[in-house]
Amino acid sequence: MSEIKIYVVKGTALFGESHYPERRKFVKIVRAMNEKQAIEYVYSYLGSKNKIKRYNIKIEQISEIKEDEIPDRRLRELGKIDKIIV
Repeated sequence: MSEIKIYVVKGTALFGESHYPERRKFVKIVRAMNEKQAIEYVYSYLGSKNKIKRYNIKIEQISEIKEDEIPDRRLRELGKIDKIIV
């Protein structure tokens, strides 16, 4: 079984394509099995929340980080969970 890793995805996206287009930088912290899944999550997240097309998202850098380096406390605690009880 593969281990879930934490990635930092940095890039730019074209927000407000129809009215006032503006290219903005973004940084997204993602939990995924590999880099390909992390990139796919960023595409789907920005597309669903901000209605940005995939061709308007440019990913510039993706890097794996350790759990200690995560700035968000909620994600750090989520990484420590080993099972979920429903």
